[in-house]
Amino acid sequence: MDETLDEPPTSAVFLDNCHFSQVLFNNVEKFYVPGGDITCFYTLTQHITPRRKDWVGIFRVGWKTTREYYTFMWAPFPSDLSGDSIVQQQIQFRAYYLPKDDEYYQFCYVDEEGVVRGASVPFQFRAETEDDILVVTTQGEVEEIEQQNKDLVKENKELKESCLCLQKQNLGLQEELRLAQEKMKELEGEVCFLQTGNLELRRAQELQAGEMSSAQMNLASIREQNIKLGKENQELQKGLESLKSSCEKLELEGNFLKEENKRLTEQNGCRERELQQFKEHNQEVSSEKEQLESRLKTTLDHMDQLQSQVLNQEKEMENLVRMDHDKTEQLGHLKEENRRLRSTLTEQHQNRDLAKELEEKNHLFQLLQRKQDEIEEKNLRLRQENNELLMRLSESPDYSARVAVPSAQVPTRPPESADLLFGNPYYNSLETSAVNMPSVKKCPLCHEVFPDDIGPRQYEDHVRSHILDCPFCDETFEDKQVYDDHVYCHSLE
Repeated sequence: MDETLDEPPTSAVFLDNCHFSQVLFNNVEKFYVPGGDITCFYTLTQHITPRRKDWVGIFRVGWKTTREYYTFMWAPFPSDLSGDSIVQQQIQFRAYYLPKDDEYYQFCYVDEEGVVRGASVPFQFRAETEDDILVVTTQGEVEEIEQQNKDLVKENKELKESCLCLQKQNLGLQEELRLAQEKMKELEGEVCFLQTGNLELRRAQELQAGEMSSAQMNLASIREQNIKLGKENQELQKGLESLKSSCEKLELEGNFLKEENKRLTEQNGCRERELQQFKEHNQEVSSEKEQLESRLKTTLDHMDQLQSQVLNQEKEMENLVRMDHDKTEQLGHLKEENRRLRSTLTEQHQNRDLAKELEEKNHLFQLLQRKQDEIEEKNLRLRQENNELLMRLSESPDYSARVAVPSAQVPTRPPESADLLFGNPYYNSLETSAVNMPSVKKCPLCHEVFPDDIGPRQYEDHVRSHILDCPFCDETFEDKQVYDDHVYCHSLE
């Protein structure tokens, strides 16, 4: 690529801001013969990242900025480049563009931002001064010259080794120089800042010179203010010490909170294990429930006599009707009490206890309402089954003959037990259980069964005993574990 195709990127950056240790030039001759092409060899260290617009220029010794280049060539972009590798490169300058004088020049590697990243040793463009002279020497002189050549070769080898060591030291020194230059940049920035401050101070000094007469009059007041500022400074130092002590306290509290978080994590693990145990226990209870259901099913299969089922269903229907009547009365009482509570709530809106009791009454009312609906559905289903059974019995000739006889004259005997030697073993037990069957009241939360003679107030107190009120807020809970977790969350606030 010819240098005449495009101008290289340059800048007005001075020598102090350049980094000469990032590119190293190798095998630079002391002088080059004019009229011939020259090849420049250089090494890219790991401290530089080559880019497409980097270039190598020939500068006359004593240059100040990168705009003073004599000629240049675009630096070839490395084909294989990794972050920590050292790349050997070369570039050829054509003889037509080289200088024709015998001044000292040097190669410089410039990046696309116009900053010099490496420079070579100086060299010249001049012809050889030694002429081809025929020299006649004796054998002794030849041997002496050969011995001198051997010594020179040995010395040259030692010099090369020392040169390698010096190059390594030069790399280290260049790295130190780069760090020193970066530090120098920072110091220059600080110097600029200080110079700006110095100028401002000079301006302020000039102003103070004009106001010196008035300042002398105010000197006493300024001294007093200085004393006050000293006292304020002492107070600020005391406040700083108090802030440091508070910071230490906060660190101690942070450590305590970390330990508390660790303890809560351990408690969470224990609760997860307890939850797993509860799940296993629930599975065992479910399996026992299934076994009990199967046993109950086998027991109910033995009650297959139609007339005993009719009698039991009639008695159960009477009990359900009586329970329905009781539930209706309880529902009427609850509605009346609910109405009274609503009227009381409108008069005393701020009474929280009555509001909670009203919510409990509403909850009980909904539960009883659902229970009543279930009883009505069950009652309707039993009536339908009873009607079907009566229709089947009406079709039987034995039932019509038995209905014709007055019930006072017909002796009570177990149905269809005439052919049994000891009678029907299930008849007396079923009749007794049907007569003595109490009306069932079941708790909707713990499923405890109560007899029919229990009062509504006792039943409500039992249901209300399952409802847990939070002592910190207005929430209520039915699950003890959820209630404990909620109260524990309040204790952490």
